[in-house]
Amino acid sequence: MSTNEKLPAGQETLPVEDDDFYEEEYKPTEADGDMFGGTPAKKAEHFWPSAKRLMGLLKPESAGIALVLAMVTVAVVLNVIAPKILGQAMDVIFGGVVGKQLPAGVSKDQFVDGLRAQGENNFADMIAKMELIPGVGIDFQKLSFLISIVLVMYFVANIFTWLQGYVLNVLVMRVVRKLRDDTEKKLNRLPLNYFDTRQRGDTLSRVTNDVDNIQQALQQAFAQLISSALTVLGIVIMMFIVSWQLALIALVALPLSGVAAGIIGSRSQKLFAAQWKNTGQLNGQIEESFSGHDLVRVFGRDADILESFDERNEALYKASFGAQFVSGMIMPVMQFVSYLSYVGIAVVGGLRVASGGMSLGDATAFIQYSREFTQPLGQMAGMANMLQSGVASAERVFEFLDAEEQDAETATEHLPAKTDGHVEFKHVTFSYSEDKPLIEDLSFNAEPGHTVAIVGPTGAGKTTLVNLVMRFYELNSGSITLDGVDITHLSRSELRAKVGMVLQDAWLFGGSIYDNIKYGNLNATEDQVMEAARATFVDRFVRALPEGYNTVIDEEGNNVSAGEKQLITIARAFVANPSLLILDEATSSVDTRTEVLVQKAMAALRTDRTSFVIAHRLSTIRDADTILVMEAGRIVEQGNHRDLLELKGAYYRLYMSQFAGEDAEQSLEDDATAVHS
Repeated sequence: MSTNEKLPAGQETLPVEDDDFYEEEYKPTEADGDMFGGTPAKKAEHFWPSAKRLMGLLKPESAGIALVLAMVTVAVVLNVIAPKILGQAMDVIFGGVVGKQLPAGVSKDQFVDGLRAQGENNFADMIAKMELIPGVGIDFQKLSFLISIVLVMYFVANIFTWLQGYVLNVLVMRVVRKLRDDTEKKLNRLPLNYFDTRQRGDTLSRVTNDVDNIQQALQQAFAQLISSALTVLGIVIMMFIVSWQLALIALVALPLSGVAAGIIGSRSQKLFAAQWKNTGQLNGQIEESFSGHDLVRVFGRDADILESFDERNEALYKASFGAQFVSGMIMPVMQFVSYLSYVGIAVVGGLRVASGGMSLGDATAFIQYSREFTQPLGQMAGMANMLQSGVASAERVFEFLDAEEQDAETATEHLPAKTDGHVEFKHVTFSYSEDKPLIEDLSFNAEPGHTVAIVGPTGAGKTTLVNLVMRFYELNSGSITLDGVDITHLSRSELRAKVGMVLQDAWLFGGSIYDNIKYGNLNATEDQVMEAARATFVDRFVRALPEGYNTVIDEEGNNVSAGEKQLITIARAFVANPSLLILDEATSSVDTRTEVLVQKAMAALRTDRTSFVIAHRLSTIRDADTILVMEAGRIVEQGNHRDLLELKGAYYRLYMSQFAGEDAEQSLEDDATAVHS
């Protein structure tokens, strides 16, 4: 199911749900690429180790890879030999045409001797090199045979090319499917602090875009690089077999093309980098102005937004124009060098044919080889860039797969089906990093069925406390017990099955309201879902919807209000029927009227359950059995609302800070009256 809330593009701050923990801002590196679903990384920091490991993914498919290589080799050999045979067919045609012009009744050797006697040595050498019979025209039977062979060779070569592409696609898709499975399983094995200290867009990019890029590199670059390399090797060999002199002329163009491409490419690479940078900035501005369109209109910043857009659009235009102009020079320059080589080969080849140094068919075959020589070189350059990008993506995926996982399960005990919910912290010490202590030597009891409220300033460790109960993080020292059982002796799944959680940010999934409630207990019956909905006041507003419980939550969750979403999440926790309940400031984002319903729903949910309530609004936790006041990871005060107010300590200061002057005093008097009554 897709979530109905998305991470805002361009977000730079940490996506930490725990407001008590702040790390240094994540600094993306060049290898990270676009963190929010853009193009993957273009260059690997450790190319060869990552490339070797990437090739290692293909090891289980070694038999299939060997078959692919064999088919590629056959296709290349056939494609490379075909021009040589086609040159022989050209010799048959040319020999027949010339032979028809010669007098019949004499042998070729006699005619050549006659030419030499007349001083026509060059013409004699050319005739001697040709296969002909004076007075006899074209041998159409032999010509048909040679052409048939060429056609069959090209046909078979293309069949093998198609087959190797088909087999390779099957192999690569199997490898990528396993890689996706590995990344998904890895996601479920990573500790929460992995996601706290990294941008979620980066993680999403690694498991989606980078895996797609690996697939593209393996599908296209792998076979094409091998095919192009073998083609270049085969063509060079055939060139030297046909004429080593012409082969040297053809190879002279290679370093010239490389130098030209290197000089122009280095310049265009910088311009392309500027193009992508400006593209990202422009897209960020467009998305920001679109998302904040109402605010832009409210403050009358339309002109400012348009001016900023024009500046960035102009910068993108200049960078894009420069990049395309410079990169567009590569092929014309390489073509020019290729044409110089072609002219040299044509002139020297013609002279050698005229002098009898080689046949016309060989000259024709060599010209075809020279024309085909640059194509695989260009393909290799393009595929090399794709492969480099694929290896860079593989490096990012491997970094993700190699990330340190949460501690292995050490389940040695089990809880009964129904637990009392007695939670005890014993000398708990925890910190996110060694140099930043957070919770030190914390001990307290949460009695069964009691509501424990946790209050304190931002950064005090409130949310961290309940995250430790859920084993989202592991303790540095001390222990937490549930009904006397150390939670580290339980499997995480068994522990979390006993806990229900309602977060500050109501998170709904794409699907119906009914499905979102049932998500808390997939085995729940329809009656149990309906009971949860009625107990948490969801039924009250769902009945008014046209589709009722079948109403589908849209992608942004805009077809239900914030308060209604919160009630649905409470119903989700209700249907789970947990022994332990955690409420993390669940009313902070709703209006006062809806807050009354949410409070009633939470009251119903807390009945007969041990509850941890994280609160900033102290008015919402006056009836808590125990209030823990935290500062800098320590419990500085503990007691009920009345007792803590009488102490006039940390809780009193927090309480007074939420009211002003006479309002605070009046609120205290109201509290005292309520307590005495």
